[in-house]
Amino acid sequence: MNNMEKPSMEIDVLSLLKKLWTKKFLIIFMALFFGTLALLSSIFLIKPSYTASTRIYVLNKTQQADNLSATDLQAGGLLVNDYKEIITSRDVMKDVIANDGVSMTPEELSKMIAVTIPADTRVISIAVTNHDPQAAKDLANSVRDVASEKIKSVTKVQDVTPLEKAVMPTSPSSPNIKRNTLVGILFGAFLTIVTVIVGEVVDDRVKRPEDVEELLGMTLLGIVPNTNKM
Repeated sequence: MNNMEKPSMEIDVLSLLKKLWTKKFLIIFMALFFGTLALLSSIFLIKPSYTASTRIYVLNKTQQADNLSATDLQAGGLLVNDYKEIITSRDVMKDVIANDGVSMTPEELSKMIAVTIPADTRVISIAVTNHDPQAAKDLANSVRDVASEKIKSVTKVQDVTPLEKAVMPTSPSSPNIKRNTLVGILFGAFLTIVTVIVGEVVDDRVKRPEDVEELLGMTLLGIVPNTNKM
């Protein structure tokens, strides 16, 4: 009974590393090419956005600070999530649009707003992102004012205190040019490395004397020189 051996493909890691080393200038070139492409795209193709933030503090004055229990604090913490929904509610968005006279729908304005609430606090941060830094500041302050009154009327809390007003941002929040450029460089290098490795692995041509021994399972007795190169 003959034992049939299935052919197997072995990957020579050292050979791959040598191949990558011979392609080092190509890898560097492609990394710089994609990095430059990402840099130019971030500067000239992507419109910058600006983010303005304001913060408010919500506390029910009917509860004396020295009489607050753990249950009261827990209930207040749960209410904070309600405040988040109130801030981005359609009624608040419509009032802000009417007050500022901006041309957008409540849904469009809502997508510009990010509400964050640090854990175990009653501080609410309202951030508005817009292509116009002045509009971002004005909308953030307007959302804060309208939402404060809405929170009072809905939840019956006594005090919604502004902690800080939004100021006009001086630098864009996006795109992140440094990050995009770095991602472009890494992507270019990675793509080139993968291409070189795949090309080397799928190339089954005999290039070395060792390849003959591996493919035929026989000992190589000698090598015939290429007289054309002599």
